[in-house]
Amino acid sequence: MITYDLKCGNGHKFEGWFANREAFETQRDEALISCPLCESRKIEKVPSAFAVHLSHDTSVKEGATAADTRAMSYIRAVSEFVDVNFEDVGDKFADEALKMHRGEKDNRSIRGTSTEAEEEDLKDEGVEFLKVVLPKYDA
Repeated sequence: MITYDLKCGNGHKFEGWFANREAFETQRDEALISCPLCESRKIEKVPSAFAVHLSHDTSVKEGATAADTRAMSYIRAVSEFVDVNFEDVGDKFADEALKMHRGEKDNRSIRGTSTEAEEEDLKDEGVEFLKVVLPKYDA
């Protein structure tokens, strides 16, 4: 298994896992790879590079592998993307999502909290949503 950092024609970066280089090239050439953000099928490999800043706390380093560190970096990037690009509606998430679904409010990217009962109501109404638990980071 090989992992490549990829970029679509619109500049979105993401990661892809392939059996080998030939599998990546075949899938790319046949337009089988798409950007998870915009679905563009114009995909290219980009150089893999990342930097990690670890605290002086050695417990963070003990047992952590490069894959663990990379995963933490991606989780943090997703969390920051959501913070910047999604309006926080707090505990009004289900209400706002239903209003948008019904055309009572303009569609926009929102984030917030909901109860299990509210989530069931959203599913029953056919409202698509993704439940993701993201950590909060200190500045």
